[in-house]
Amino acid sequence: MKNSKFYPWIVVGLLWFVALLNYLDRQMLSTMQSSMQMDIKELIEGENFGRLMGVFLLIYGLMSPVAGAIADRVNRKWLIVGSLFVWSAVTYGMGHAKNFDQVYWLRALMGVSEALYLPTGLAMIADFHSSKTRSLAIGIHMSGLYTGQALGGFGATIAANYTWRTVFHWFGIIGIIYAVILVFVLHDVEGHAGTKTAKLKQQTAPGEKTPFLKSFAVVLSTLSFWIILIYFMAPSFPGWATKNWLPTLFSKNLDLTMDIAGPMATISIAVASFIGVLIGGPLSDRWVQKNIRGRMYTSAIGLSLTIPSLVLMGFGNTYVAMIGAAMLFGIGYGMFDTNNMPILCQIIPGKYRATAYGIMNMMGVFAGYAVTRMLGSSTDAGNLGADFSKLAIVVVVALVLMLVFLKPKKELTYTAEELAAKK
Repeated sequence: MKNSKFYPWIVVGLLWFVALLNYLDRQMLSTMQSSMQMDIKELIEGENFGRLMGVFLLIYGLMSPVAGAIADRVNRKWLIVGSLFVWSAVTYGMGHAKNFDQVYWLRALMGVSEALYLPTGLAMIADFHSSKTRSLAIGIHMSGLYTGQALGGFGATIAANYTWRTVFHWFGIIGIIYAVILVFVLHDVEGHAGTKTAKLKQQTAPGEKTPFLKSFAVVLSTLSFWIILIYFMAPSFPGWATKNWLPTLFSKNLDLTMDIAGPMATISIAVASFIGVLIGGPLSDRWVQKNIRGRMYTSAIGLSLTIPSLVLMGFGNTYVAMIGAAMLFGIGYGMFDTNNMPILCQIIPGKYRATAYGIMNMMGVFAGYAVTRMLGSSTDAGNLGADFSKLAIVVVVALVLMLVFLKPKKELTYTAEELAAKK
């Protein structure tokens, strides 16, 4: 199967389910505070629940660059299988937790294991696909994250019909089984570290292995990387704001209970983001064939759509306004999200891309941590909508910076088929 011309798309499909489980397993906890506090009394206090959410973000962010550097040096298949197995086992273990300390340290371990996945999976897909299909392939994969985020909102619904322990048990078991399946069907691109071709090359040229810290030196000494880092980080503020606070905003602006506002907000964003992927992926892949800045322009168009949507979300008070704003934001963010790794491929050499994306992911998560804390204070002060709309200013600054200063290059990576032809 790995020699099939369709295998690059099979990889996208296989990793789509990993991406879904990656976000589903982390998001479930956010909806089950009321169910879990019956057995773990410390969770009655919002501060303790915030500690659980915070420890994941901090460790996930700190581990992301390390995860990327590891992914550039080992067979990515085994890194993906191992990380999925560990975070699924942690999810299963959450169902057996008896006290707050156990949940806290399991949540921290989940931050480590889940951080290993995204830089690895995206770099692997980027290597399997040429510039003609790369944005669409990565966008379809990213839709797995959106789906997992949306489904994670139903954790409380399942817990209400069964128990919160059952929710963690079953999704943990599903992930463990899927990790075993991937052992037999997932393969890395020949030529990457840890594959047969790379091992053969290492035997004939043993001095070519890149020192661990050199990856960071190469990435951080590239001026264009700093521009795309800011460009990626700035939209992470409204991106994480919608993940963590949009249901609350829907509830306040439309005077709805959270069990209605939550699914309405998350499903609107998830569906619209997938539409954005289907628009932004093919458009970018075609445009870049004619104009080297085509991916940048596609991403910029998408990000531009989020500016009016943030203002409308902040001050909207009707169903049409709020759902329309969420849909507009989702479409724009999907167009932006599907092009981040492909744009990175025009700046950073292939063997350093996972490291680079790991650094970007870390800064995006830290932005999410900061905006989550900030909007929490805004909610207490009654200013959530106004402060939500102000995030549009951050997006405008990022757009101008990227369009003026970013200088992309022609992509030089080979696809799996091209690598096979060169052997």
